[in-house]
Formats: sequence, C-alpha cells, structure tokens
Amino acid sequence: MAMTVRLPPELDSALESLARLRHTSKHALLIEAADRFARQESKTARVLASVDEITAEYSDLLTRLEDA
Repeated sequence: MAMTVRLPPELDSALESLARLRHTSKHALLIEAADRFARQESKTARVLASVDEITAEYSDLLTRLEDA
C-alpha cells in the first residue's frame, strides 16, 4: 500500500544521515521502525493482559498480602 509521509525537516535530515550510514534507504528505515513499533505495542498489550489475568486470579491473595 502506498502512502505519503510528511516528516519534520530535522527528522528527515536525521533519517537521511542514518540511511547513508547504514547504506540503505529512508523507506527501509521507516519500514523497520514501524515494524519494531508494532511488535513492541503488541508485546506491551500482551503483558498488560497477562497482568490483568494474574491480578484477577490472585486478587484474594494480593489483598491478604496488603493487610499483612
């Protein structure tokens, strides 16, 4: 899917420099960054869901520990 991305000049310049250093394109860097972001967000959501499950499962125990 094609899309246009408008970047602030300072970010565009930083990406240009990084792309030159890594011998790649800004396009490739943006795809890599978007992929990392999506994976991180997914991981965060899974961790938070697990915490919610554990909290619900052990709520009585956690309450007793608070009172100890």
